[in-house]
Amino acid sequence: MTTENGEIRRPTIADREDEYRSRRRLLMISPARVDPFADGDQTPDHRLSTYKDIMLNQQLTKEQRALQAEIAERGKTGTLRMDSEVPTKRRRWDQPTTDVNGVKNDASTPAATPSTPSKRWGDDALTPSRPPSALTGASTPGSRSQWDDTPGRAKDPGATPGQSVRQWSETPHFAATPGRETGSSAFGGTPSARRNRWDETPHTERYGADTPGHGAGWAETPRADRTPGGVESIQDTPSSMVYGPGSTPSSIAAAAALAVKRRSRWDETPLKAGSTPGGLTPSQTPGSFTPSSAMGGITPGATPGGFNAASAFTPSGTTPTGLRAMAMATPNFGSAAITIPGAGIPMTPEQLQVYAWQKEIDDRNRPLTDEDLDELLPPGYKIMPPPAGYVPIRTPAHRLVATPTPMIGGTPMGFRIGTPDIGTTAGFGMNATGGNAAALGDMQPKGANLPMMRPDDLQYFDKLLQDVDEDTLPPEEARERKIMTFLLKIKNGTPPMRKSALRQITEKAREFGAGPLFKQILPLLMSPTLEDQERHLLVKVIDRILYKLDDLVRPFVHKILVVIEPLLIDEDYYARVEGREIISNLAKAAGLATMISTMRPDIDNMDEYVRNTTARAFAVVASALGIPSLLPFLKAVCKSKKSWQARHTGIKIVQQISILMGCAILPHLRSLVEIIEHGLVDEQQKVRTITALALAALAEAATPYGIESFDSVLEPLWRGIRTHRGKGLAAFLKAIGYLIPLMDAEYANYYTREVMLILIREFQSPDEEMKKIVLKVVKQCCATDGVEPDYIKSEILPPFFRSFWTQRMALDRRNYRQLVDTTVEIANKVGAADIISRIVDDLKDESEPYRKMVMETIEKVMSALGSTEVDARLEEQLIDGILYAFQEQSTEDAVMLIGFGTIVQSLGKRVKPYLPQICGTILWRLNNKSAKVRQQAADLISRIAGVMKVCQEEKLMGHLGVVLYEYLGEEYPEVLGSILGALKAIVNVIGMTKMTPPIKELLPRLTPILKNRHEKVEENCIDLVGRIADRGSEYVSSREWMRICFELLELLKAHKKSIRRATVNTFGYIAKAIGPHDVLATLLNNLKVQERQNRVCTTVAIAIVAETCSPFTVLPGLMNEYRVPELNVQNGVLKSLAFMFEYIGEMSKDYIYAVTPLLEDALMDRDLVHRQTAMTAVAHMALGVYGFGCEDALLHLLNVVWPNVLETSPHVIQAFMFCIEGLRVALGPNKVLQYCLQGLFHPARKVRDMMWKVYNTIYIGNQDGLVYGFPRIPDEQDHTYIRHELSYIL
Repeated sequence: MTTENGEIRRPTIADREDEYRSRRRLLMISPARVDPFADGDQTPDHRLSTYKDIMLNQQLTKEQRALQAEIAERGKTGTLRMDSEVPTKRRRWDQPTTDVNGVKNDASTPAATPSTPSKRWGDDALTPSRPPSALTGASTPGSRSQWDDTPGRAKDPGATPGQSVRQWSETPHFAATPGRETGSSAFGGTPSARRNRWDETPHTERYGADTPGHGAGWAETPRADRTPGGVESIQDTPSSMVYGPGSTPSSIAAAAALAVKRRSRWDETPLKAGSTPGGLTPSQTPGSFTPSSAMGGITPGATPGGFNAASAFTPSGTTPTGLRAMAMATPNFGSAAITIPGAGIPMTPEQLQVYAWQKEIDDRNRPLTDEDLDELLPPGYKIMPPPAGYVPIRTPAHRLVATPTPMIGGTPMGFRIGTPDIGTTAGFGMNATGGNAAALGDMQPKGANLPMMRPDDLQYFDKLLQDVDEDTLPPEEARERKIMTFLLKIKNGTPPMRKSALRQITEKAREFGAGPLFKQILPLLMSPTLEDQERHLLVKVIDRILYKLDDLVRPFVHKILVVIEPLLIDEDYYARVEGREIISNLAKAAGLATMISTMRPDIDNMDEYVRNTTARAFAVVASALGIPSLLPFLKAVCKSKKSWQARHTGIKIVQQISILMGCAILPHLRSLVEIIEHGLVDEQQKVRTITALALAALAEAATPYGIESFDSVLEPLWRGIRTHRGKGLAAFLKAIGYLIPLMDAEYANYYTREVMLILIREFQSPDEEMKKIVLKVVKQCCATDGVEPDYIKSEILPPFFRSFWTQRMALDRRNYRQLVDTTVEIANKVGAADIISRIVDDLKDESEPYRKMVMETIEKVMSALGSTEVDARLEEQLIDGILYAFQEQSTEDAVMLIGFGTIVQSLGKRVKPYLPQICGTILWRLNNKSAKVRQQAADLISRIAGVMKVCQEEKLMGHLGVVLYEYLGEEYPEVLGSILGALKAIVNVIGMTKMTPPIKELLPRLTPILKNRHEKVEENCIDLVGRIADRGSEYVSSREWMRICFELLELLKAHKKSIRRATVNTFGYIAKAIGPHDVLATLLNNLKVQERQNRVCTTVAIAIVAETCSPFTVLPGLMNEYRVPELNVQNGVLKSLAFMFEYIGEMSKDYIYAVTPLLEDALMDRDLVHRQTAMTAVAHMALGVYGFGCEDALLHLLNVVWPNVLETSPHVIQAFMFCIEGLRVALGPNKVLQYCLQGLFHPARKVRDMMWKVYNTIYIGNQDGLVYGFPRIPDEQDHTYIRHELSYIL
């Protein structure tokens, strides 16, 4: 994959995902869940999520989404009211802002009205005062309401506080503290113009508080959004930048009144703990200003008017941007996140790559030190001092990663030496500058034999970059590091390294534990930079460890499903298969109850993506554990009254089960239909639609059985297609379309006629999905036995062609394919002529996609039905149309070519009058300057050569052969391959004697073409040479054939198997033509090459030569070659013998005694490959001589073969078992049984394993033949072992 800058980058999975599939990266790997089946009598760990917690969180999420949807809906309809004006007076939370007449109560409206409202708890009405006491004469104040105001401080501290007029009215004026200046009117009782925020602790809107010495807000919830200039900022020393050099603490109160109070937001990011807001130095004093790193080059004692700290640094919870963000310490994102130095923003994979490139460029372009120069230069050089007054020219370097110059108040900050962030792992934090910048490029983990790490691996494997003593690590960290090591080897290592790590992590899975393993593996699978190969390897790791962990995976089932379920909808087929396999193994390991309890909350999830993947996962669980075990759960879910999403997902599970399992649902078909049938009349449209689609899937899986199981749904389906429209109707029509083919003929005819009325009406539908379904249903109805051709001709064909056979339908590939298939199915019912006559004129349409669709339809119809119904007039139209369409094509599609050839072959002799015109067109196009046109013309010759032979146009073919011979100098390999294919077709039909040019001229012209390495040229050329060698070898000299033999040796290296197969067959033809000796000498010399594929093909060619020219012509030279003391040659001879005995079969009886000493020597060789190849040869020979009385030689070979029974190499074991199978057939099973009986109960397990493997093999092959060979065990006093009936001989 090429990036915008032109670099080559490996494509990731995220690059090819669409918007829907990319939602998987938004899913959260949930915490581990409680396993109710483990330690069920103990209290679950509070850190684990229970089923109750999950369902509660899901309910809260559902309510939140419902509320958001309602707000959005009200916003659209205009019923959502938003108060834009802030009331000037604070009011009670339950007091309306308008009076009973709808008049708004603002500051000018009196708060108190004469009317007395009804008494409520918390109202401002006071309890009536008690009468004065007789003793004191003073009245007791009335009881206060629980929502009354906090009393202000009275001038007379001993006085009883009086009642406020209103419980949230203005705070009363207070007495000034002695000795403090009153300064501003802000300290009076003037009410605040701002209203209280619901997220703040209720407080008084005044600066002076009840307790002397405290600023405003002493009773509030501590906040981080105080203005740094004001006194409210409790963590900052007052600065002269705000108050001025002459300010005194007593004047702070006056300045505080001018400061704007910021509101606290619950949803804003708090400051990092321990950091000074805005980078201000805590030691600032009122009289001076200490420059900090955040201020860059600001001069101490700067004029307050030139710089406003309140505007530059705002220590609120919101992350500042722009000028305020310059050089501020932003909270880190964690120790594992790689961030841009100085910005705190996590790096993207592209940025990490750029940093790696920058590191490499810096390393390569770094200045040479004196030590480097001493190593590079010979002795005798000395360092010259620079001339006096020399000033070097400093050109700023242009780096890949340019850092913008921070600006504060218009003054550049200048250069700073950054300090690494100690809190981050290995210094890879937001301040990874200076010395640690080089560490970004150091991707080699500290450890023995570990692969190189890529930049995007840092966040997962960064701990491996630390050089630590693993013996001193705690057990948890040591285990984590070990798992990281294995995973890095699997992900980035070489195949041997990967294989070893995969085996070790599998063997130690239970030792590591499920938690640490999945903690490392699952985040890797969620990585946005993951590639297909890496995902495949990690999924394989999960698959392997599932077998080992077994029931230990239960708490992590949901974590695994979150990662694996998206594979079920991946566009790659093999990824889907891998996902199904993992979930199947997970279900077997965790059990049905765990799977249901884990996935149950996702069934009615608000996110459709989660529901979709969950339904597919449940289908896999059903296929793994059996449909009957899941039926009770499905019945409950599909009838859920709590949410329609649950019903929808349950019915979708049934649909996915039928798609996944196919005809395996037949035993449970009636139960599945009964579970979902109520969904056809559900109140939710989506539920009705998915029910119809599920019924369609069930019917498709059950075809052609099971119509009786659908009896209960026919009536609601029938009513549904009459009442529904749009997508609902499409789903119902699809279900009907799959049910009609299951019916008997008379019912199918009736239902077809009824449903066709609706289908014809929907022919005009503009919906693309509806068109596809309508076409599919028409195809299914027309294929049913009970539908009459006359009905289709009169009722269906006219509107069908009028509505669907348009140019627009050819543009959509799915519509194109469905329309062609439906038209072909209709043609099968009504005949070819009726269809072809309606569309033949469209072969001359101006739209090429439409012409292509017409051509493909005619080709399929005529290949299936022939041309018997095509009359003379239609025949002329056809030839005229296909010639026009062939000449006007501009794409490299093979549709026109295949259609032309099929139509001409179908017409047969009837095409003879048109052949001159066709050949003239071909010859003219062979001379075209466009290579594509020449290639199509040559391909057409190979298609119609057979028809020209039938029409006896040999003269015309001879002329074409001469023209093609002249074009053998073609420079384009694709065109040259087509020309060779056309020559081959002409040679096949015209014969060697009548071929023009003569074979003796043609073959030498082909010899240099054999050197062309284009696959199409190689294949067609070797086929043509082989055909000539088979039928016309006498026309060419032996010297030319030998020259061709040497050229053919190079073709044995071809990658394409068909080329190698044609080559070895050609060796046989040539050997038959000129004798085997020269060819054999050439092939035996080729056994000495190093390339294995070449040697294997040579051995096959030797065997073919032996088969063609009789083995006695080859065997002496072959056995003599075995004496060459070279391993490759001897192995090649043995393999040639194996292939030869495989090819010659029964002829082996004449040569078995001749090769027995050679095979005996090979079977006793030290080399494993020698013995393996010799055993394969013995097996083929034994199968060939069965029944010909050669048991003595085979028994002798068995004695030499048998010691290999204890070999450990898999290839040798496979060859040994194959040899034993062959000897069992030739010698009988009891001979082999006598060899393995002695080891069946051997004390060594390895011996027993192999002996039982041999016994099981012969038992499977000859169970009945072993009876008389079983040992006879004598009876004991208490036991009888002899079965006399087994000794009967009939």
